[in-house]
Amino acid sequence: MTIVRQLRAALALTLILSVVTGLAYPALVTMTSRLLFPWQASGSLVRANGRVVGSDLIGQPFAQPWYFHPRPSAAGAGYDGTASGGTNRGPTSAALAAAVAARADTLVASGSAARGAVPGDAVTASASGLDPHVSPANARLQVARVASARGADSATVRALLERHIEGRQLGVLGEPRVNVLRLNIALDAAFPLPATTPRADSTTHPESP
Repeated sequence: MTIVRQLRAALALTLILSVVTGLAYPALVTMTSRLLFPWQASGSLVRANGRVVGSDLIGQPFAQPWYFHPRPSAAGAGYDGTASGGTNRGPTSAALAAAVAARADTLVASGSAARGAVPGDAVTASASGLDPHVSPANARLQVARVASARGADSATVRALLERHIEGRQLGVLGEPRVNVLRLNIALDAAFPLPATTPRADSTTHPESP
């Protein structure tokens, strides 16, 4: 009988905990988040021209010269949401050092940056591979290229960038940053591209409408 009582108690406890932790608690958290933080709970989705074009939390692989580019990504082929992750290469990795040096050389050769003054996030990938932000310094390096590709005034593009710099959270947490997707959407609004040109508000992918 002792074993039967123990089994009954164990089964009852399992059932109670399953209901509390598997149903009641998730339901409470979901309802609370949707009530207090509806935008965040729905995925922080970004809309342009009435369509969802991405999320504030997930980067996208912009590559055309008329857009600001995100930082490098090691998630799949780059910014693959199904393969989030970094390279796992440490500071002593020769492969990492070579990749960083090659990226820095490309920026210096293009005239975008001076040697020794390349922002770290312009040549290194984030741990998730899906970072939606770049540093203001990284974005400023790209102003001349973007302005030239769009036939726009560099000062005007720079002013647009400066308006999209996000400050530290609560004034002290993190670093100033720029959301690349939101900046590129603002670019399309300020300097419209031809109808046949891939846009940041594509319904499928910013690179392949």
